[in-house]
Amino acid sequence: MELIPAVDIKGGKCVRLYQGDYNQETVFSENPVAVALNWQAQGAGRLHVVDLDGAASSEPRNIAVVEAIVKQVGLPVQLGGGIRDEATVAKLLAIGVNRVILGTAAVEKPELVERLCQKYGEAIVVGIDARDGLVATHGWKKSTEVAALALGRRMAAIGVRRLIYTDIKRDGTLTEPGFEAIAEMVKGVNLPIIAAGGISALSHLRKLKELGVEGAIVGKALYSGDINLKEALALGL
Repeated sequence: MELIPAVDIKGGKCVRLYQGDYNQETVFSENPVAVALNWQAQGAGRLHVVDLDGAASSEPRNIAVVEAIVKQVGLPVQLGGGIRDEATVAKLLAIGVNRVILGTAAVEKPELVERLCQKYGEAIVVGIDARDGLVATHGWKKSTEVAALALGRRMAAIGVRRLIYTDIKRDGTLTEPGFEAIAEMVKGVNLPIIAAGGISALSHLRKLKELGVEGAIVGKALYSGDINLKEALALGL
């Protein structure tokens, strides 16, 4: 199982939100590149970068910061937040982003996602962000009636190679992941699943590994010290 540190960017700074609430943010660093370099030094093999300003609007807003991370940190970067058209995907891949995460587009423009998967293959990842089993879009601000599991199956059918499943209610809370929903996704969708939201202890990582997820994205717990990245990696989590 791959352990992936999250670097969330808002206003050019590295922040963490509580349950995706833009009014409940904690600034951890003025320098996201330094944060990314720190995770690299501790042994991370990949970074999960989110442009929060982009997610709340309709296009990435922190591209200069993302480009600096890509260029200065020798790790593959998966990026999400406001990526909703082909030109933006092409631009991000051109500056060296390794994987592009589509969330809102998966719900609103499945035909675009299908086309991008045909063109870019593994570089396209779909992020399914759910609240009580239902998908939320537009930076988690808009609720839908789309079931997370149904969307996952739909994405598998159109050629998506990998999903990131985030439990919004648990994200940034330091509680625990929604193991039941994650297990349902792993069993119900025939794709590699990366889990996010609420991971705050080594025991959570062990359980996720048992459930068969491909990766686990850890955010606030790394910044708060609840999980030590080096220690978790040394344990083979």
